[in-house]
Amino acid sequence: MSDGIIHCHFDYKEYYGRVLKATSDLKSNACVAPASPLPAFIRQALGKVHPEVISRYYGCGLVVPESLEGCRVLDLGSGSGRDCYMLSQLVGDKGHVTGIDMTQDQLEVAKKYLDYHMKEFSYKTPNISFVQGYIEALAEAGLQKDSFDIIISNCVVNLSPDKKRVLAEAYSILKDGGELYFSDVYCNGRLTNEIKNHKVLWGECIGGALWWKDLVHLAEEVGFSYPRLVTASTITVGNKELQDILGDFRFVSATYRLFKLPKGSSNPCRVIYNGGIMGVEDCFPFDCQYTFKAEEVTEVDGDLAKILSSSRFAEDFTFEPSGRGLCGVKAKSLVDPFELVLQLEKQNPGSTTRGCCSTQSASCCK
Repeated sequence: MSDGIIHCHFDYKEYYGRVLKATSDLKSNACVAPASPLPAFIRQALGKVHPEVISRYYGCGLVVPESLEGCRVLDLGSGSGRDCYMLSQLVGDKGHVTGIDMTQDQLEVAKKYLDYHMKEFSYKTPNISFVQGYIEALAEAGLQKDSFDIIISNCVVNLSPDKKRVLAEAYSILKDGGELYFSDVYCNGRLTNEIKNHKVLWGECIGGALWWKDLVHLAEEVGFSYPRLVTASTITVGNKELQDILGDFRFVSATYRLFKLPKGSSNPCRVIYNGGIMGVEDCFPFDCQYTFKAEEVTEVDGDLAKILSSSRFAEDFTFEPSGRGLCGVKAKSLVDPFELVLQLEKQNPGSTTRGCCSTQSASCCK
């Protein structure tokens, strides 16, 4: 790993390991969890997490993909382990959760309560482990290629100075059909060097924000399917000094799904959701463009058909030939997260201003 990346990581370790002692020490709301309602099963899982683990967690909201039972999950930048311990309950005793973080102080908190949580969850054998390492160097940390079903990340990728390498490492260790499901901060243009080099803005998840269009290009270069936008919400910076530095740049919190798919094209088809996924039994908001209602037929383009049939969701859908022929279902265009926020604001004023990264879906089932 280059000296520049190591130096940046040293700054982050200092900020997240020693400068921040509690969530109240943060200087912006970019990394503050929103006060939006959580599903009952997630509230129940979080309720079993030790209070110190929660108080020392600096992530932004929750990142909880669907259909987790029995899966092998990796949490990039797991911090004090809050999400790992919550996910440990959702994957069950046949699944496994690995948390990787570069900050020793945070890992010490996570490991301190491993036995406590396994007893709380009534697991005879731990289904969770924590590894110290960098998200740009997953192989160096001992994580094997093609070994994970799902990778999650919660407001962490923006802290890396080499985001393409982060995506490439994630792609390498995912199984075929695996998913990178992550929330992060994005901006409406490429940031200036002044902003990128501002230590507080970077530590607060703002200075490292990608222009959202660059994410699309990086994902394609690495080999992922094109990013599918799930949610988006506005990030506000209440600190006047920081806002003056940021000028006209705007920021959103956005959650994306990226899949590692087999090569080759797929045909459009009809799919029927069987309603078997916990928490979304009646209606499954897959992304901001597609919402699947149980037992209803939905026409999907070839890209989405390939995702559903190649991933862990394959058993949750019935697949039929498209009624419109091979060219009848056009691929939907990429969604600008800033435009999505405006659309949602018109539908529900005041609902899209929150910190990174909300669990509220941009799609709703009506």
